[in-house]
Amino acid sequence: MLNKLKKLFPRKDGNLIKFNADFEQLNNLEKLTHKRFTLDEKNLYPCLNDNTEETGFDRHYVYHPAWAIRILLQNKPKKHVDISSTLHFCAALSAFLPVDFYDYRPAKIELSNLKSLAGDLMQLPFESNSVTSLSCMHTIEHVGLGRYGDPLDYDGDLKAINELKRVLAPDGTLLFVVPLGAIDTICFNAHRIYSKKQVLSLFSDLVLKEFSLIPENEMDGGLIIDPSDELLSKQFYGCGCFWFTKK
Repeated sequence: MLNKLKKLFPRKDGNLIKFNADFEQLNNLEKLTHKRFTLDEKNLYPCLNDNTEETGFDRHYVYHPAWAIRILLQNKPKKHVDISSTLHFCAALSAFLPVDFYDYRPAKIELSNLKSLAGDLMQLPFESNSVTSLSCMHTIEHVGLGRYGDPLDYDGDLKAINELKRVLAPDGTLLFVVPLGAIDTICFNAHRIYSKKQVLSLFSDLVLKEFSLIPENEMDGGLIIDPSDELLSKQFYGCGCFWFTKK
C-alpha cells in the first residue's frame, strides 16, 4: 500500500510511512472489536498535514466576520444587506437577523432568514440613500481583475465603492473589509492590497467610526482596534476592517 500512496504523494514520504503504519494498526484494532465500518484501501483519504500542535485557521476569514457580527449585535438593525462577503458570515448572521446576500454569481443556499439574490456591484439594485445596514467584506479588492469572470477594469474597485456609498442611507452602517498593507499593491489576478491612507481617501465623504487590523503575523495579535502606525508599517497582507457611517 505504501508504494501506491507514494505514487500519489511522492513528496510526503515521512508522513506516508506513518500513515501506512496507522492504517495497519487500525486494521488490527478492528479485529479486536465489533466491525461497524468498511475499512478498505479503495476508500483511502490521506490527510497528511493535520497532525499539528495547534489548530490553524485563516486569520482574515475567522476574525473579520467575528468583528462584523459583534458590531451588528450592538447596532441591532431590522435587516442587513451584504454584498458578496463570505457566506459563512451571512449564514451565521441569519441565525438572529434577516440577511439579504447579493452576488454577481448567486449562491444556491437555503436557510431561514437568508435570501441569496443576484446583484452587480457596478450597479446595485437599490435606490440611493436606502440601505441602513450594509457590508462588503473581502470583496472590493477583486473587482475588475477578472478572477471571477468579471471584465478587466483597473478602476473597477472605485466604481464599486461609489455604488456602496450611493446606496448607504444617512446614519447607516457600512462594514468594509479589504487586504491592508503598507504599500498599495495589485497581486494579479488575485487581489489588490490597500494602504489605510488610500481607504480613508476613497471614503473621505463618510465618517469612520472604527478601524481594526488583523495583522498577518499572529505574534502581533488577533483583532487590533486602532493599531499603531508602527504595526501598520509591518504589514504586506494584513486585513483592514472599517466601520463607516454616512453624514
